[in-house]
Amino acid sequence: MNTSVKRSSANLGWSTADALELYRVDAWGKGYFGINDLGHVVVRPHADPCAQDRTPLPQAQEIDLFEVVQGLAARDLHTPVVIRFSDILADRLRRLSEAFATAIAENDYRNRYAAVFPIKVNQQRLVVEEVYRYGRDFGFGLEVGSKPELLAVMSITENAPDRLIVCNGFKDESYIEAVILATKLGRTIIPVVENFEEIHLILKQAKALEVRPRIGVRVKLASEGAGRWRESAGEKSKFGLFITEILSLHALLRQHGMLDCLQLVHCHTGSQLQDIRRVKDAINELAHVYAELKRMGAGLQYIDIGGGLGVDYDGSGTNYESSMNYTLNEYASDVVYRIKSVCDARQVPHPMIISESGRAIAAHHSVLVFDVLGRSQLDQLRVDGGGDEQLDRNALPAPVKDLFDIFRTVNERRLVECYHDALQAREQALQLFNLGYLSLEFRGLAERLYWGSCAKIRDLSRKLDDMPEELADLEAMLSDTYFCNFSVFQSLPDSWAIGQLFPIMPIHRLDERPARNAVLADITCDSDGKIDRFVHPRETKRTLEVHELVPGARYYLAVFLVGAYQETLGDLHNLFGDTHVVHIRLHDEGGWWIEEVVKGDTANKVLEYMEYDTDELSPRLARDCERAVREGRITLAEGQAVKRFYETELDGYAYLEGE
Repeated sequence: MNTSVKRSSANLGWSTADALELYRVDAWGKGYFGINDLGHVVVRPHADPCAQDRTPLPQAQEIDLFEVVQGLAARDLHTPVVIRFSDILADRLRRLSEAFATAIAENDYRNRYAAVFPIKVNQQRLVVEEVYRYGRDFGFGLEVGSKPELLAVMSITENAPDRLIVCNGFKDESYIEAVILATKLGRTIIPVVENFEEIHLILKQAKALEVRPRIGVRVKLASEGAGRWRESAGEKSKFGLFITEILSLHALLRQHGMLDCLQLVHCHTGSQLQDIRRVKDAINELAHVYAELKRMGAGLQYIDIGGGLGVDYDGSGTNYESSMNYTLNEYASDVVYRIKSVCDARQVPHPMIISESGRAIAAHHSVLVFDVLGRSQLDQLRVDGGGDEQLDRNALPAPVKDLFDIFRTVNERRLVECYHDALQAREQALQLFNLGYLSLEFRGLAERLYWGSCAKIRDLSRKLDDMPEELADLEAMLSDTYFCNFSVFQSLPDSWAIGQLFPIMPIHRLDERPARNAVLADITCDSDGKIDRFVHPRETKRTLEVHELVPGARYYLAVFLVGAYQETLGDLHNLFGDTHVVHIRLHDEGGWWIEEVVKGDTANKVLEYMEYDTDELSPRLARDCERAVREGRITLAEGQAVKRFYETELDGYAYLEGE
């Protein structure tokens, strides 16, 4: 359905360039997203974020996101839907490789770089397989943090002895046995010793299976992390060995004649490091540990700097939890320079550099799109100018009369005074109602007068050069609530759990000036199921600029940069399961095509997750229908219709599909 609206006088002076600036698309999009002349969000998988020339790309090199959503709906794939752009995933790997290749060349570093993708970041098979396939040209590998992840990766990495596998996490004997068996099969696989007991398991399995394994050790750095995951580093971090323990491990390996097997040192300073200084401190300390162990005879070949490479979710480029104060190129340059400087000073060979930059690889390639189901407005509660104003004011209770006077006399000269008076009169009206001295009708009138006064004060305050502090919260207080067809707990768990900011904006009608401000509520029954914090260059916004809803037309919003962790961490709150997932590719001759579709959970499937016997659900309802027919409460035809409806809904999408 065409949801475009004729350009009105309110849109004069508004263009798609204004929309780009309002939603900060260039800042957080890093060249991957833009807006076309139709006012639709477009995806540009191969755009250069550093290009000075902002000339629009040829249409053949971009994908119209609104067109994709309409195309999916025509294929009975309705929102909410996660759309993965495989070309962006490939481009992220390329950019990571090129950043380190440039840094290595500039610093005359005499070894190479490889990323290993931590599959915990996005464990979906198609994503892991795509990362592994696209990373082949760069020699990239995979990282696992558990035995099930290792079992999956052992299959994916068939006949690829040159692709690195790094094994983190707590390990039991069977985990270690799987690692040693994979080594025997020809994999380049390194178990990282996270606690000292693991080295004994490695030695035991290596002896039993007659294998000389590659061994890594995670260093418990004194350097602290930063941001939400600052405790991933430092002396109280969950994983890693103290230097004293590393020295004991070194002695133990030497005792067993296996010092050459110690080939990797590892650290992890935390996910989403927003401050480059923390990166420099950690890399410097790890490099010194590497150099010392190398000089002590260890067979070290690799230095694994872990994860931490951030994603600029809000586009501010600052030392803020949802941002980062450095670029990818700066990160690579600092890492290479500091490792080289330490190695040259200590006269040891340059190691191969490994990073586990999963967030930076995966975040940009996924977009969550959902439709708006309806809205709630406070500023609709206005005095209608009809019957309300014909009331006998002398018969009104005092606080209601005061509110009536305030509503009629609001003007630019006394906005703050009117607001304070309205607050006081409203409080008095509520007190009277709670004491039984105010009727429900008068309370309703007081409510309309109060919100109507607030709306008039807000509208007039927008014309002021300086907003009075007392009125600063009016915009947020009077914002709409847009009810959206998705679950925060399933699709954006980090938004709910840790206050992570994600870029959110409409995907169409961007050639129109947005006339409303709203918070977004999901369709769960939980009051926490909402988003009321949005990206802004200086401070977090409490509302999102959105358009008026058009009756009979769908309105689509999208959340960007959701490819890291969100699907993995999502839960089944209210039994809203996985959304549809669609992999989209840019066609060589222009346009787009669907590479893969993973259908979302049906009601049947999510009930099975919770151990309901779905084979018994329909028969139970059928028996109830037969009883109702026998007792004359419904006809046979009605009973059959109920059963058909029930069975259809059990097999249908767990989310709302509309008409």
